[in-house]
Parts: sequence; C-alpha cells; structure tokens
Amino acid sequence: MTAPAITDQAGPSPRPVRVRIAPSPTGYFHVGGARTALYNWAFARQHGGVFVLRIEDTDTERNKEEWVQGILDALRWIGAEWDEGPYRQSERRALYDESVDRLWAAGALYACDCTREAVLARTKDNPTPGYDGHCRERGLERGPGRALRFAVPDDGVTVVHDLVRGDVEFSNSTIEDFVIVKSNGDPLFVLAVVIDDRDMAISHVIRAEEHLPTTPKAVLLWGALNETGPAVDLPAFAHLPVLVNAKRQKISKRRDRVALEDYEADGYLPEAMANYLSLLGWSPPGGEELFSLDDLVREFRLENVNHSPAFFDNQKLLHFNGLYIRSLTPEEFTRRARAWAAAVHHPLGIELYSSPQWRELAPLVAERVATLADVPAYVEFLFGDSFEIEPASYEKAIAKDAEAGAILSEMRSRLGAVSAWAAEVLKSELEAIAEAHGRKLGKTQAPVRVATLGRTVGLPLFESLEVLGRDETLRRLDAVLAAVS
Repeated sequence: MTAPAITDQAGPSPRPVRVRIAPSPTGYFHVGGARTALYNWAFARQHGGVFVLRIEDTDTERNKEEWVQGILDALRWIGAEWDEGPYRQSERRALYDESVDRLWAAGALYACDCTREAVLARTKDNPTPGYDGHCRERGLERGPGRALRFAVPDDGVTVVHDLVRGDVEFSNSTIEDFVIVKSNGDPLFVLAVVIDDRDMAISHVIRAEEHLPTTPKAVLLWGALNETGPAVDLPAFAHLPVLVNAKRQKISKRRDRVALEDYEADGYLPEAMANYLSLLGWSPPGGEELFSLDDLVREFRLENVNHSPAFFDNQKLLHFNGLYIRSLTPEEFTRRARAWAAAVHHPLGIELYSSPQWRELAPLVAERVATLADVPAYVEFLFGDSFEIEPASYEKAIAKDAEAGAILSEMRSRLGAVSAWAAEVLKSELEAIAEAHGRKLGKTQAPVRVATLGRTVGLPLFESLEVLGRDETLRRLDAVLAAVS
C-alpha cells in the first residue's frame, strides 16, 4: 500500500494571482501573521489579483470566536483588507471527506490504531524520529478510534521550489507516514489546507518559514489528489524569514510582545506598524525605510525577500511610530488621540481633546510622544481635581533642593503680581529669580515645574503655565509652599 511517488514539484502554469492567509483563531493575531498578510496583500494588489482570508479552525478545542473577530479587526487596522472570505474550515467538512474517500479508494491512505504512547515505546531508540509505519501493512479498516495516515513513498526526493530559498530537497525516507484524519474523524491542517488551496485556485502560498518542513507533505498529498481526481497545478511557494528577538530567538507569545492588538491598544499608529512590519525581511530597492502602503504595492518583490532571520526591534518600531506621529497635522493628531482614548476608555476621557487648552498644547505634545498612550501623561496636569505630584519628582526637585522653598516663594510672589499671563512674561520672572540665586534656568525651574505640573519631565514649563492659568498655578504653588513650610 503506497502513495504515488512524487520526485519533484512542477512549476505552476501562468494563471491569475490568488493568494491567501490562513490564521488559526487560537490566540491574539501575531505580528508575524500580520507581516505575512501584508506581503500577500501587496502581492495581490500589485498583480491585480485576489487576497483570500481563510480561518483554519480545525482545532475545535482551542478555537474561540473572539479570536476570529480579533483577526478581522487586526487586518483592517493595518490596511490589509481581504477580497474573499473569511472562509472557515469548519464549514467545509464535506469537501475534505470526499477527498479522503478518493485517497482511501486509491490506496494512498491506511488506518492506524496506534496510541502516542505505543509509538513512543516502539521508536524511542530509533535513529530516525517519527512514526515507524507499524500499521502500514496490517490492512485495518477505517473506523472509530483509527486515524488515517498518508503512505509516503519509501524512496526518492521531494523538491520544493521556493521563490525565497530556491530548491529545497527532502528525502522521502525522512518523512513519516503523517496523519491526515484524526482518530475522531476530524481532518488535520495538512489535509484541509491542501484541499482548500486546490479548491480556491491559490496561485502562490506566501507564508512563514515555520511551515516549510510541512510543505513536502503538502506536495506529496497534492500529487496523490492529482492522481485520483482532477489535476490542479501546484501553487508557487515562498517561505518568509522567521522573526527573532534581541537574543536572536524566534519570537514567542510566551516571552515576547507579539500580539498586534497590544500594539494598537498601546497607541501605535497602523501605518507605522505596517511600514515597520514590511521591512522585516524585505526593503525597497532604494533603501528608504519610511514608505506608504501604496509604495509597498509598487515596490514589493517576492524574489527580493531575504531568507535570513529578521530582528523584531521594539525600539526601532517605537522610533518609527514617533516619526509618524510627528508627521500628522494637529487636527489629525487630535482625532487619533481622541479615538485611542475612547477605545481604551482612558480615565481622562475624550472631552479634553475638544478643549481650547488642548488646541494650544497639541503641537507641543506631538513633538514629544512616541505613542498615543504617552499623551495623557503630558496633559493630565490640566485637571485640578485629579492633579497629583509624582513622589519621585517631588523628592528630587523639591525635598532635596535646599533653595526650593525660597524659589517657590519668590515665584509665587512674582506671578501673583504680573499684569500679563503669557509664557514669555512668566519665563522672564523665573530668569530673574535664577540670576538672583546664581543658578541656571533649568535647575531653577525644576521645583516650579514639579509644584505646578507634577513631574520633572513634560511639556515646556512656561507654555504649560500659560494654558493652566493664573488661578490654578498660584493655588498649586500655595499648596506646595504650605507643605514645605
């Protein structure tokens, strides 16, 4: 009982471009999956093709509907809109069953009742890991409690023509007789993905490197289906480089920040994220790093994708995001900041972003933040009822400064007497105090900043005090003076 021997992967005939991504709804949408989606999307757009979204939900025990919605929302967020779907494997069972019947009738499959424990006990000392073909010649019938395995040819080589890596050869002797239907009758991913790719006329399979070891199984299975039914050209394969962390380990949800939804919640801009992800394995021919999705569609080439591991650098992503924020108009920055605050239900609310004070400060805030999540810390000083001084800042700038009390007292006196409440006037008053104390302006303004704005780092002091207003500024100075005395 053997499957048809496949010694090579035939190149695909020219045909309309149809690509797909097939995420599993078993967790948050991974940044690696987002990179794959962008490459597929750009390739489809470049060739006037179709980008298909398919939900691989054969793992019924781990699937959750909220993860499906998370996938849809994440793809929309980065701009990788699909053209067809989402299709669900759970709704395509009849198609898989029909294909299994054909493969069984042709002798390409056999039934196996081995448990995992029995296989491990038999093969623990084998030089080659994997299933040992124990049930291949037993002639078991299909039935409950019996998995269906594909009979891999005993000899020969399966070649995967990869557009990124070139020809990759797999000796058939190293490929175990793999399961395509579990003992409970459920089809496994390796079967479902091949059937779906054939049925949906997928022309190019662009996916992560981690799928490369299973590709020869797909090639073998594809050939067997061609032998037992209508012949369909294999798609072209392109396996994208693995994403690694700073330690050059494959990024993992167990130890790394990989959920696209987390970055959205932390105030990253979708265009910055899409731009950065696109650079993880590819770059435009001119070497530029900042580009739009339109640029990606125009410049992207599969043959220029690098097969070396790509470093997912959170600091570089943060830098990119800051650059994109600073490129926004004040109106667009306001819209994004308000939308983010509403989405995460930030306690400061969204009314702030319609206030005259915000309009004055927005350009100053945009110059300093790296994410939208940074925004509230720069403007929360405006809220008198919730204003608090950061303890570490108080300790550093006031408690440990012997002259802080005197500086605050003099500033309170001068500010109470100024006729015009404007940034340049407030600055000149503090400059006079600094000169009188023989101190630099920066060191002199530190206790004033902490007393009025709550922390040592923030927006420019005098512009902030102008927006805060005379009455609230004086009230805060009085409160700190009372504590100091």
